[in-house]
Amino acid sequence: MFLKTVLADGDAELRVLAEMQARAAETRGDIEVTVRAVMEDVRARGLEAVNEYSLKFDKVKPYEIGREVLDAAYEACAPELRAALEKAAANIRDYHEKMLVKTWEYRRAPGAVLGQTVRGLHRVGLYVPGGTAAYPSSVLMNAIPAKVAGVEELIMVTPPTENLSREVLTAAKIAGIDRVIAVGGTQAIAALTYGAGFIPRVDKIVGPGNAYVATAKKLAFGTVDIDMIAGPSEVLVICDHTANPTYVAADLLSQAEHDKLASAVLLTDSMAQAQAISCEMERQARELPRWDIIKESVANFGCAVVFEELEDACAFANLVAPEHLEVVTAAPRELLPLLTNAGAIFLGQYAPEPLGDYMAGPCHVLPTSGTARFFSPLSTDTFLKKTSVIEYSRDELEKLSDDIIALAQAEKLDAHANSVRVRFAEPPKEEK
Repeated sequence: MFLKTVLADGDAELRVLAEMQARAAETRGDIEVTVRAVMEDVRARGLEAVNEYSLKFDKVKPYEIGREVLDAAYEACAPELRAALEKAAANIRDYHEKMLVKTWEYRRAPGAVLGQTVRGLHRVGLYVPGGTAAYPSSVLMNAIPAKVAGVEELIMVTPPTENLSREVLTAAKIAGIDRVIAVGGTQAIAALTYGAGFIPRVDKIVGPGNAYVATAKKLAFGTVDIDMIAGPSEVLVICDHTANPTYVAADLLSQAEHDKLASAVLLTDSMAQAQAISCEMERQARELPRWDIIKESVANFGCAVVFEELEDACAFANLVAPEHLEVVTAAPRELLPLLTNAGAIFLGQYAPEPLGDYMAGPCHVLPTSGTARFFSPLSTDTFLKKTSVIEYSRDELEKLSDDIIALAQAEKLDAHANSVRVRFAEPPKEEK
């Protein structure tokens, strides 16, 4: 079979899971050594070092891309593609405006007001890959939630290729990115982390990249914030006998074509369905331009697991915690309460994963490699910082003073206790 298939027996599916986790844990120490050296050099020498690395790897020094270049790219972009990008941007903006958290406060007592201020980050860097990995949809998905959140300055960096992607620059204009700088690789992440000449230090770095960029972001974390460390793309589909094998096969292939490390997993309660989908995958794949990539990714990281009950398939899906999870069953919403770990869940036969990639509105930047157990999709929350606000009157503080002092003394923090005690050592002064 094109898609290797196992019967769940309590052990077979766990071996499949162990293989997935081993794939997620693979790292390259040599990359980290190289990246760390570049990061340290840029921190020490700033723009001089960035220029040297850019000349070495990209044959040109970093430069800023003017608004006129973005405007020209927008005008030159194919009208149908430009319209699709505009529509996608509107849907992304609409979705994220609805989920935006706002400043709030409440009055616990007449003299006790508590709340939280919510504001966008001051400056964010967005890394956009160049070459064949230049995806305008990712520009929209990263930039629009940031602008909705109120980020004051959004700076996009992208490798200075000979022909900068017209589609990427169009997306940058549509998304409202403030500055675009032609600089790529580890040196771009280092420049955003520490600041380098005309490339300012940012508060957070988001966006996909190769292994070097991902490692640089990992090393930058703590000096700046980052979105997440993204792994290879993955999809998991739960289906029953009612699913259309042609649809499911196409959805599995939509992720398998990303790269040779991509993962496509099928969970079902029907061996006949698993076999039908496997055959359909091979038929469709042979007609696709990325056949060589698909063949390798499916062989190494694709599988089907057949369970007796769909409830068991849901429990296994929670262990996998996939980036994309499709439920293509007779009653997909009935399984939704059982599914607790996934980056995004797609319900029904007319909610294919590419709908989420491009047009629905929720962000397609999702946790991978099992991290959906504790990470969330990129959203407006990614670009917000929250500050607690506490305001108490003398009377309300006095009501809690003995308790505060007791807790402080239990922790042997006498200055903490005294900070409260001194406020009640003398009678209160009359307020004017």
